[in-house]
Amino acid sequence: MKTASSSAENIDEYIAAFPRDVQAILKQLRATIKRVAPEAEEAIKYRMPTFVLNGNLVHFAAHTNHIGFYPTPSGIEAFQDELSQYKGAKGSVQFPIDRPMPWSLIENIVKFRVEEARAKATTALKRNK
Repeated sequence: MKTASSSAENIDEYIAAFPRDVQAILKQLRATIKRVAPEAEEAIKYRMPTFVLNGNLVHFAAHTNHIGFYPTPSGIEAFQDELSQYKGAKGSVQFPIDRPMPWSLIENIVKFRVEEARAKATTALKRNK
């Protein structure tokens, strides 16, 4: 089934496809990521808002009862204790819409992913010399 969010060409269109209460969460999530990773580029990948910095940094998506946050397996593993109260998988976590979002945890995960992305770029540069 094609929905407005699945056919979005940019993050603004994606966010606009949801009810206002969910839009508010998505807007704050986007702003948090942009603040922590200002050099990251925005894109839609896998039908989700994505931030790219030397590869995919993080993705996020709204679902019926939760906000999915996808900081890659390394981002989940590095914060497994803090994320243990949430449902998740190898590279994802589900933040319930009816509970407060853990903004400082999200910020810390994004910071971690930015450092990983920078290290990856540095390693690639050294290899190419």
